[in-house]
Amino acid sequence: MRTRIAMLSEMGLPRPYTDSQPLKIVEAMLDDPGPNDLRVKIAAAGVCHSDLSSINGDRPRVMPLALGHEASGVVEEVGANVTRFAPGDHVVLVFVPSCGQCLPCAEGRPALCQPAAGAAASGTLLSGERKISVNGTKIDHHIGVSAFSDRVVIDQGSAVKIATDIPLEQAALLGCAVLTGAGAVLNSGALKAGQSCAIVGLGGVGLAGLLAALAGGAQPVVAVDIAADKRETALSLGAHHAIDPAAPDALEQLQKLTGGGVDLAVELAGSAKALKFAWDATKRGGTTVTAGLPNPADALSIPVSALTVSEKTLKGSYVGSCVPKRDIPRFAALMMAGRLPIEKLMTHRIKLEDINEGFERLAAGEAIRQVIVFD
Repeated sequence: MRTRIAMLSEMGLPRPYTDSQPLKIVEAMLDDPGPNDLRVKIAAAGVCHSDLSSINGDRPRVMPLALGHEASGVVEEVGANVTRFAPGDHVVLVFVPSCGQCLPCAEGRPALCQPAAGAAASGTLLSGERKISVNGTKIDHHIGVSAFSDRVVIDQGSAVKIATDIPLEQAALLGCAVLTGAGAVLNSGALKAGQSCAIVGLGGVGLAGLLAALAGGAQPVVAVDIAADKRETALSLGAHHAIDPAAPDALEQLQKLTGGGVDLAVELAGSAKALKFAWDATKRGGTTVTAGLPNPADALSIPVSALTVSEKTLKGSYVGSCVPKRDIPRFAALMMAGRLPIEKLMTHRIKLEDINEGFERLAAGEAIRQVIVFD
């Protein structure tokens, strides 16, 4: 079957991306689904910083690559061994499929699925196959999804079924921004009602985390970002306080507002500097969670003794420590009840042809979440 894809052939092209055009919209051939695969017609796909990190070279990938990983759509065809999905099902795509057999999956930690990590590094589906080709040459999948496309073939473990009354444009954000941000707060951070919480980094993922902190009853919620407009957005969404971390007295401001630091600080900026601020903002006995993906060369330096004498916890969070089959329906229910209003994060709706403009807007910090809408 023919489809269009957004293909990345070279990382690190100069900005503005509206001029260098790192993504080319090209016609591709999509193979039929394998025994454990689905073919999905994409309804909406989010423009995420994780995609940008492949474009700018922060997260190196094998080229050429069919980009995109946060999306929703409708199942068109299922493989011979697929029993959990049927044509017509509405689904959210998940960028870490669960094989269900490895030790992390057996322990209820599908975000750490070992075969999925290997497939992502190799640019294949869980089956080891590549289902996309351009002019007869196989193209790598982006973490098993490649959602910047009219249609995709994915492993069934890369999809979660949702109710048909959930708007698909909003549902696309459940697959990454909400899983990562809300999961980092509620799962990795194990937020308890009444605890103080700082969200450091207020992009789409960070603001999703902020909404989750509010839904979870955090008091107060402190929003932290160097961009004044993002701090204003956080306040409009319900944050109790907003702080510019570049201010000379930023840490003192936060400590004064929270009585010495927060119970939980969640870094979602993808910056070692932001993570250091989150660590410093965490009170003794508190927890710092990072779910950002900075350049692999970035490092964090903290006094080793501080881990002992402060009893602070520093932990990583991948895909929000989520179990997608459990958490996507849970977050969707909160969204539909108005307690997780992620539709407020959607600042732009664009077409696939405008994707380079969208990534330039993202790189410039001029958008929260842009959604590519497919006809």
